Amino acid sequence: SRGAKVTDIVVLVVAADDSVMPQTIEAISHAKAAGVPMIIAINKIDKPGADASRVKTQLLQHEVVVEEMGGDVQAVEVSAKQRLGLTELEEAILLQSEVLDLKANPKRVADGVVVEARMEKGRGPVATVLVQRGTLKTGDIFVTGAEWGRVRALVDDHGNRVVDAIPGMPVEVTGLNGVPAAGDDFVVVENEAKAREVSDFRQRRIRETQAAAMKKSALENMFAQSGEVKELPIVIKGDVQGSVEALIGTLQKLGNEEVSVRVLHSGVGGINESDVTLARASNALIIGFNVRANQQAREQSRRDNVDIRYYSIIYDVADDIKKMLSGMLSPEVREKFLGYAEIRDLFTISGNKIAGCMVTEGTVKRGAGVRLLRDNVVIHSGELSTLRRFKDEVKEVREGYECGMSFAKYNDLQAGDMIECFENEEIAVEL
Repeated sequence: SRGAKVTDIVVLVVAADDSVMPQTIEAISHAKAAGVPMIIAINKIDKPGADASRVKTQLLQHEVVVEEMGGDVQAVEVSAKQRLGLTELEEAILLQSEVLDLKANPKRVADGVVVEARMEKGRGPVATVLVQRGTLKTGDIFVTGAEWGRVRALVDDHGNRVVDAIPGMPVEVTGLNGVPAAGDDFVVVENEAKAREVSDFRQRRIRETQAAAMKKSALENMFAQSGEVKELPIVIKGDVQGSVEALIGTLQKLGNEEVSVRVLHSGVGGINESDVTLARASNALIIGFNVRANQQAREQSRRDNVDIRYYSIIYDVADDIKKMLSGMLSPEVREKFLGYAEIRDLFTISGNKIAGCMVTEGTVKRGAGVRLLRDNVVIHSGELSTLRRFKDEVKEVREGYECGMSFAKYNDLQAGDMIECFENEEIAVEL
């Protein structure tokens, strides 16, 4: 979705032999949500079984109408392997660009958007940016999100160092003082003082927001635990913004109407003391995805009993969180049938009726739940307070043996009544 928002034209590649797949439908949704025009590239037309007409027909189901069917979406049949139709695809892109009147002034100060960001050993913070206006040059001072920097190096999509980047050109930028968030705008400013001023202001706003979140997190947790939905609070730190977003998306799909994941904070970079402080205030788990905690954060987490877990595979995170959520679910209570006993005779001892019974099926147990049946109709439910064999109290009596029983606070018993004995079991529930 982030890619669609920073794109002028979406080239949607659909395999002619596989037709419209779930990921194709998702891409269409992102393009429509961002309001970006599409060009359909129907690939693999050289393969046996390729059917471009079927693809175009299936696209109709998702409100994508190609030109030959009366719509305004261009469709080009190509084969990347055989290099067929690539010229026609380029022409379609150029035509769409003319229709949209896509223009940018390369002589103004540069601005654009951060597509991805990460911390890289030996290079420090690295941001992949898309220049949208102006020309970004080595040595430019810029602000992105709450971070600022001076462009130390620009690397193009082929891995070559370049001195500048023009509109529409993606480049890797080094020289930042911190890792920005993917999706942040960047803009070149006139000097370092201005960059520091903007960065300090934005960082102060972030700290204020985090402080407010810490204050209300305890109250929210209390309400969440006392309400219908139990929440598992989590702090997520990752190596790149894309990984963090993918992880958040995966975890937020877990849970049900009883339990859910709540991401208190997420960011790119190592785990620091602020993350531990937030987790401690909220009883949260910290997840480090391809990152580690610094020494101060590790020491603080040990003092504050904050759980930090490290992962490198998203599915491992999902499996562990799923187990935690399952442990928060209320167990399912199931009734287990134990047995039947028939009342053969009645005795009164110290004002209480004692039923002389024969266990006709299964087992009866002292303290178990019982139902009194008369003509196969339940007339009472309660607990078995007394279970005797002759004069001795016993824990259970099996089928074929006689026993004496009495109900807790109930005496309306008759010969011929049946006693159904059962117990409730708690079964652990899994997501």
